[in-house]
Amino acid sequence: MCGLTRPEDVAVAVDAGADAVGFVSHPGSPRYVSLPAIAELIVDVPVLTVVLTVELGPAAALTAVEVTGALGIQPYGARAGDVAEAALAAGIAVLYPVSRPAEISAAPLGATPLCDTPDEIMYGGTGRVFDWSTLRGIEQDFILAGGLGPDNVTDAIRRVRPWGVDASSRLEAAAGVKDPGKVAAFVQEAKSA
Repeated sequence: MCGLTRPEDVAVAVDAGADAVGFVSHPGSPRYVSLPAIAELIVDVPVLTVVLTVELGPAAALTAVEVTGALGIQPYGARAGDVAEAALAAGIAVLYPVSRPAEISAAPLGATPLCDTPDEIMYGGTGRVFDWSTLRGIEQDFILAGGLGPDNVTDAIRRVRPWGVDASSRLEAAAGVKDPGKVAAFVQEAKSA
């Protein structure tokens, strides 16, 4: 689950059974959280914690992970491949964003591809549904994102069989504020699919 901005939202996600929680460190996002604030949000979080970075080089991205204490990184931008390689070499989990199925096999070895639906402004969290039909038959593990919510995650999992699912904007009551009911329903639907 990505785009968490408040301690109560982190608690709701973890209590609902989310396997990972993500935090956006890009100031251009409505879900932006500063690196020091992310560090405070993830203290004692018992699941995978991921910091989302945009247009950072490897050194700056690894510093973001170090400052926050996150266990993983989701790098976006022109240097995402370089960031992924550096993070993997440092033993950091990498969720590697892709927007087309052909990019899945090009993800750095050891990274987990994350299929999402960016647009001209947002790198993710657009609420647009990924074209599931293009993912049938993919044998490599990947995470499906893009327009997932409690109402469609079961169908997505049954049709596409991803290794995992991720959601952000469709679980919100307002930009950057998660709806506890939607969060709980999403996790329940995903785990029962």
